[in-house]
Amino acid sequence: MMKTLAIYCFLMSILLCRPNTLAAQDRDTTGGKTEIIQDSRVDLLVKKHIQINQVLNTMDGFRIQVFSDSGTNSKNKAQATHDEFQARYPGLGVYLTFKSPNYKVRIGDFRTKLDAQRFLIELTADYPNAFIIADQINLPKTD
Repeated sequence: MMKTLAIYCFLMSILLCRPNTLAAQDRDTTGGKTEIIQDSRVDLLVKKHIQINQVLNTMDGFRIQVFSDSGTNSKNKAQATHDEFQARYPGLGVYLTFKSPNYKVRIGDFRTKLDAQRFLIELTADYPNAFIIADQINLPKTD
């Protein structure tokens, strides 16, 4: 016990006498400048990522699916639903897609699920089976 106390006192005296040696960070000698050292390929990857995003022109968002069917005559039914919806809501994007074996008609480019839910309420009378789905949406047009 006495030996432990002696060691503890010795260590405390060293720590208290030399506080500048325990600095958590070195003093800034560069005048506030930070140097980043990285592989040059990181810049190439960032540039490539930017180029891909500029070509895609899409982002994560939501659409409302109003039709999905497979089988006989499903393409004609999907096209009819597409045309009917486009006639009722001319300013809204209507998208007909085929992903084997289903034809799907999705509408809108909603950034938030809340926006999609608001519009879904309007559609429930005409499209009772419509539902919201997460999808890649088109970016808003900038004038």
